[in-house]
Amino acid sequence: MEIKKYIEKAKKGDQVAFTFLLDRYWNEVYGFMLKRTENETDSEDITIETFSKAFDKIATYNPEFQFNTWLIAIAKNVHIDMLRKKKSTVFVEITDEEDQQAYNVADSSPSAEDELITEQNLSRLLQFIKELKPHYQEVIQLRYFQEMSYQEISEQLNEPLSNVKIKLLRAKKLLAEIIESKK
Repeated sequence: MEIKKYIEKAKKGDQVAFTFLLDRYWNEVYGFMLKRTENETDSEDITIETFSKAFDKIATYNPEFQFNTWLIAIAKNVHIDMLRKKKSTVFVEITDEEDQQAYNVADSSPSAEDELITEQNLSRLLQFIKELKPHYQEVIQLRYFQEMSYQEISEQLNEPLSNVKIKLLRAKKLLAEIIESKK
C-alpha cells in the first residue's frame, strides 16, 4: 500500500517519492542486470537508464502490475537496446604505423578562431545551465566543471550515490532539451 502512495506522488512530480522508489528498487534492478550482463559497469549504466526512463514515463505505469516487474521489463528493453547498439558499432582496424601517420598530420593546437568558438560555446552552455533548477545546476557544476567523481559529489551533497547518478542523468536530459529548444 505504501509503494502505491509513493508511485502516485511520483506521478505528480514529487522528488522525495522518486528518491524513495529509487532507493527501494535500485538493488533489485541492479542485481537482476548484473546476473544478466555479468558486467558491473553495464549493469550500472542499464540501471541508471532504467530509472530515468521509468521516471519519465511513470504516468504510463499500470498499477495492476507490480512496480518492480515494470522496472525489470524496462531494464530488459534497455539491455536489448544496448546490445543492438554494440552490435551495430563497426570497428576499423588500423596499424600502429597508420595511427602514427595520422597523429603526425593532425595539429592539435587550437587556432585563434577555435579558441573564440570554444569560448562562445562555453558562454552559451553556461546560459543554458542557468535555466535548470538549482539542484540540477549544482550536480552539473560539480561533475563537469569541478570534475568531481560521483562518489565525491555524493559525499559533498550528503546524498546516496544512486540519487546523484539519477539527478545528473536527468540534468543532462533537461539540458539537452533546453539546448534543442533554442536551436
